[in-house]
This record gives sequence, C-alpha cells and structure tokens, in this order.
Amino acid sequence: MDYVIWGGAALSMIGILGLLWCVVLAVRAKRSGLPDDQIKAQLQQVVALNLGALAISALGLMLVIAGVILA
Repeated sequence: MDYVIWGGAALSMIGILGLLWCVVLAVRAKRSGLPDDQIKAQLQQVVALNLGALAISALGLMLVIAGVILA
C-alpha cells in the first residue's frame, strides 16, 4: 500500500503545482494591459486549467486516504 500512498502524494503535488501555475497565469493576464475581452478569454482558459489541476489533486488525496485505510 506504500505505492498507493506515495503515488497519491505525488499526484496531489502535481495538482498543487498546477494550481500555483494557474495563479501565475491569472496574474500575468491581469497585468498584461490587454482589453477586457481578451483578459476575460485568457481567464476562462485559466479556469479550465484550474479545475483540471484541482481534480488531479483531489484524486491524489483520495489515493492517499485509500492507501492509509487499506494499510
């Protein structure tokens, strides 16, 4: 079960790094000085990435919990 726990922890860290990358992209979009329409389009793409990263992180946490329970 150690593999499940460590695999889940790695997956969670990848998700957290993805969330941090979304923050960087959102700050870049806000500071870009583009018109509101283009900023809104960029932020919509960031929201999609954000949801994906959150899902990956949640799956990793589920694996960690399952590994702890089964161990």
